[in-house]
Amino acid sequence: MDAEPRFVEVPSGETIAYRAREGGEVPVVLLHGNMTSSVHMDVLFERMDARYALYAIDLRGFGESSYGTPVDSLADFAGDVAAVVDAIGLDTFHLLGWSTGGGVAMEYAAAHPDRVERIVLVAPVSTRGYPIYRKDEDGRPTDEPLTTREEIAADPVQVAPVQRAYDEADRDALKAIWEALIYTHETPDDERYERYVDDMLTQRNLADVDYALAHFNVSDRENDYGEGSGRAADVTQPTLVLRGDRDLVISAEMAAETVEDLPNARLVELEDCGHSPFVDAPERVVAEIEAFLSSP
Repeated sequence: MDAEPRFVEVPSGETIAYRAREGGEVPVVLLHGNMTSSVHMDVLFERMDARYALYAIDLRGFGESSYGTPVDSLADFAGDVAAVVDAIGLDTFHLLGWSTGGGVAMEYAAAHPDRVERIVLVAPVSTRGYPIYRKDEDGRPTDEPLTTREEIAADPVQVAPVQRAYDEADRDALKAIWEALIYTHETPDDERYERYVDDMLTQRNLADVDYALAHFNVSDRENDYGEGSGRAADVTQPTLVLRGDRDLVISAEMAAETVEDLPNARLVELEDCGHSPFVDAPERVVAEIEAFLSSP
C-alpha cells in the first residue's frame, strides 16, 4: 500500500494512525480485523472505484497506532474511531468492518446513527460475541467459557500459540495459522503475503482483543458471558453482511445471528471463499460492496 500513515491524537490518550485514498466524493471508513491493520485493506485501495474516498484506520494496538491504555471492549475502539473521523472532518460516511472491525463498526454505528449512511460487515464477529471456551486434554472446547484476561491469554489453542508466534517473530507459524483458518481457498502473492506478515507482527493487544470479542454482545439475548446490551437495535442503517462459504472463523450460524439481530441487514454468501474475501474473491467482494453502497 502506497498511502503513508497519518496520525491523530485522540481523547483516550492514544495516537491513532490511518491511511487515506482521497479524491473521491463518497467517503468510506474501513476497519480491519484481528491480527491485521489498515495494511490489509490494500485490496480495497487498489480496486474500489475512484469515486470512493477511503480512510483505513489502525485500531488501538495495531499497525502504527499506539497502545498505552489496554482496551476492555470493542466500544473502546469505537471511541477512538469517533475521534479520528471527527479529526478528518467527515460528516456522514459509509462504514466497512472486517471480522473484529465489524463489531467495532456496530458499536460506532449504534452510538452515532446520524453519521453512518450504510454499513458493510465482512465476515463480522457475531452480534452475540465470539466466546472462547476452556479446552479439554485433547484441545477440544468444553462448554465452560473463559472469562478473565488471564484465562484467555493462556488458552492453549486459540490464543497462546498466536502470542508465541508474535513473541518469537515466527513468520512460518503465522502463515501456518492463517493457512489453516483464514486462507482456506487462496493465498496472497508472495510480496503481499510477506507484507501482511510484517503487519501481523505489529499487534500488541492480542489477549485484550480476544477478551473484548468474548464479552462482546450487542444483541438482546443472554449468552455465556451475560446479558446483551441491546445496542444492535440501534444499528438501523442498511447493512450488508458478507460471509464466505468456507469461512472457518465465522460460522454460518454466527452470520445468521447478526442478520437476525440487526434491524436492516441482509446476508450475501460468497462461494469458494474463506475468512478473507479480499484475497479469495477480490472482484466479487468489491462488486458486492460497490453495488450496495451505490444502491438507492
